[in-house]
Amino acid sequence: MDVSEATLRYERWMATFFRIVKPDLVYKHEQMSQSPFAFMRATFYRWLQIWKELCKVEAEAPRLPAVGDLHIENFGTWRDAEGRLIWGVNDFDECHLLPYTNDLVRLATSALLAIESEHLTIRRREACDAILDGYLEGIRSGGRPFVLGEDNVFLRDIALGKLRDPVHFWARMRELPDFAQKPSAEVTEALELLLPAVEMSYQIKKRRAGMGSLGRPRLVAVAEWRGGLVAREAKSLLPSACVWAEGGSSGRVSYSEIIARAVRVPDPFVKLHGNWIVRRLAPDCSRIELWSLPKKRDESQLLSAMAYETANIHLGTGEMIKKVRRDLNQRPAQWLYKASKRMVAKIADDWHEWHANLSGA
Repeated sequence: MDVSEATLRYERWMATFFRIVKPDLVYKHEQMSQSPFAFMRATFYRWLQIWKELCKVEAEAPRLPAVGDLHIENFGTWRDAEGRLIWGVNDFDECHLLPYTNDLVRLATSALLAIESEHLTIRRREACDAILDGYLEGIRSGGRPFVLGEDNVFLRDIALGKLRDPVHFWARMRELPDFAQKPSAEVTEALELLLPAVEMSYQIKKRRAGMGSLGRPRLVAVAEWRGGLVAREAKSLLPSACVWAEGGSSGRVSYSEIIARAVRVPDPFVKLHGNWIVRRLAPDCSRIELWSLPKKRDESQLLSAMAYETANIHLGTGEMIKKVRRDLNQRPAQWLYKASKRMVAKIADDWHEWHANLSGA
């Protein structure tokens, strides 16, 4: 099965759960042709196919609840119940029971692709070494959440960069197109679930965001409240692409479980309601993209922190960690770099094929 056929089959499967937002899906296809890095972010379903072919040894590693669609732009910030700024994995849409190595190889592969596209300047082997070192440190130490207070100063500088200016953020929220239809009772309840007051007036807008989730209905309630704007987003739930890859027609969404069990500080404004996931949107509660990183940064330290956070999540399944540690100790030198290189080469091939097909369409 080539990438075009895989995409067609996956999108047909996705359409059995909700009405696809077709303009967003067209936009996704266009974005997939922009670069191998963008292509990788948008095609976790394809990753699952080539992962089994190219990383057979790694795929035999101990399995645990994993992020699945992990990559270097799947990290962001939120405020905890105490108002503290927290950094960590931003999206668990594709969480599933997977070999722990999946998250590491995918994170490293995304770093190598970012290096190729000149979003990162670190050397490839150094990037993979930083990821493996950070993960090992997290597993061995028992993990620790990333609270951006007196510690983790370098992450706080990234999180509070000028490109996350609230003026720009709220201007973008105001400019979102209005949702002209009458929303269902379920999505209305979902949006109102986390608003700061009952029976407050708000506007419902459409939002296009992310890559892998493009095509899903995504609505935002924007309201004026006590001198400023607030926003809540509701996004349609979908079982992990792992369910599709395994030939399933349905599957339980384990989003809440993986968050609750991980060594991390939860976001009190992330809730599942019916077939929707609801979250608060704010300048300090969003994903951090590569282009917004400050020019002066320690990329090795950043990748190590990403891998440590990955360990925080894997540590939620304590009974598997001894097996993970034994497996890590048995792996040959440079295994992560070699596996990631194989994935990069195949993703580049798929991307060239996709780009050629889209250009000729």
